Amino acid sequence: MEKTEEQSLRPDPDDLSQTDAGAELERLREALVATDAQAREQALRAAAEMENLRKRTEREIQQAHRFALEKFAQELLPVADSLELAVANAGKADAASLAAGQEAVLKLLARAFDRFAIRVLNPLGEPFDPQLHEAMAMIEAPHAEPDSVVEVVQRGYELNGRLLRPARVIVARASGGA
Repeated sequence: MEKTEEQSLRPDPDDLSQTDAGAELERLREALVATDAQAREQALRAAAEMENLRKRTEREIQQAHRFALEKFAQELLPVADSLELAVANAGKADAASLAAGQEAVLKLLARAFDRFAIRVLNPLGEPFDPQLHEAMAMIEAPHAEPDSVVEVVQRGYELNGRLLRPARVIVARASGGA
């Protein structure tokens, strides 16, 4: 019957003489020292791997921060090109073609906003929400519900559900209110 590795490290105490016991003890000490050295080496390698992983992850995060807006900026380039073209041709174009050009630029911008989950807040007729709207004034508006938006002074914007800018609005107040 073959002995396992563990069994070969633990000799039968009945089989050992005094000198054999000393030799066996020395062999076990050497095995322990070798195992300890191997464990230390593995621990050092694991620590070095973790440090390399930490540094690589840190570099990747820095790169992601540095170039996070790259795709969005690329989407805005056609908008800038169209605006430059409009400015260059402003003296030569009639009002209808200028209006058509402005409309095209707005469509390019809206497409870029859509691709990056930027939502326009245009709350006309909606109830006033102080989380999304900034009241610029209150006016009497008999045709509108009290505390509803009757005019949007400046539209607001959300990015992935997070408010970038509140919509600046004029709110209806109840008739006879102060």
